Amino acid sequence: MARCFIIVHGIFDGPQQFQNLSRFIKKVHPGTEVTVIDLYDDLLSLQPLWKQVPDFRQSFNSIMKNAPDGVHLLCFSQGAPAMNLILSSYSTDTDYLQKVFHKTLKKNVHFICYNKLGQKVSICDYWNDPHQRLSYLRNNIFLPLLNGERPHTWRENFLQIEKLVLIGGPDDGVITPWQSSHFGFYDSSENVVEMQKQEFYLNDAFGLKTLDQRGDLVTCVHSGVKHTTWHSNFTVFRNCMEKWLT
Repeated sequence: MARCFIIVHGIFDGPQQFQNLSRFIKKVHPGTEVTVIDLYDDLLSLQPLWKQVPDFRQSFNSIMKNAPDGVHLLCFSQGAPAMNLILSSYSTDTDYLQKVFHKTLKKNVHFICYNKLGQKVSICDYWNDPHQRLSYLRNNIFLPLLNGERPHTWRENFLQIEKLVLIGGPDDGVITPWQSSHFGFYDSSENVVEMQKQEFYLNDAFGLKTLDQRGDLVTCVHSGVKHTTWHSNFTVFRNCMEKWLT
């Protein structure tokens, strides 16, 4: 039996934005079932991720019951950390903030995000301020847990992933730095530190290093692609996705 495909949309998105990607998949895999999870669409995507995850999990579980051979998950933008948590518990900085808050407020975003009220907005759930490390670890209730910066017991669940393909590029325009698409991030001086030098990778906090060492972590860099067009770009689909969707 062929694996079905589940698409998880990002912030300010919904099923409508993924019609092209669904067509790409059906073109190379005729007759394959493709489901775009229709939850927390558009402005509702701003709901806190801890609220969204249980509903996404319920939808995911209902599909998995009819997929004995497993599924292909294609997660875009905010959909990736949400689904990562679902997979990890199953038995990234963003310029969208600059669209919500003026650029001059960037250094003060931590005051807005790192409190109980701020953590009720999904964007703040994955706001990682490299200049406010202690406040981030103390007050962000989502991303530090997901990155293994707080202790949890999800590592073995994460390692059930057969192949993790990370797609990003320098012209994204929203993901900041763009290398965070590949688990890279800034140090306190805003120099980009690649994934393999991140503490959570070196400590294998949630299994990323193990996944990499066994050959099941793939990165795909593609230039010239804006954030909102990754899922509708057929060249990206051909170069970064198609060969893994078997």
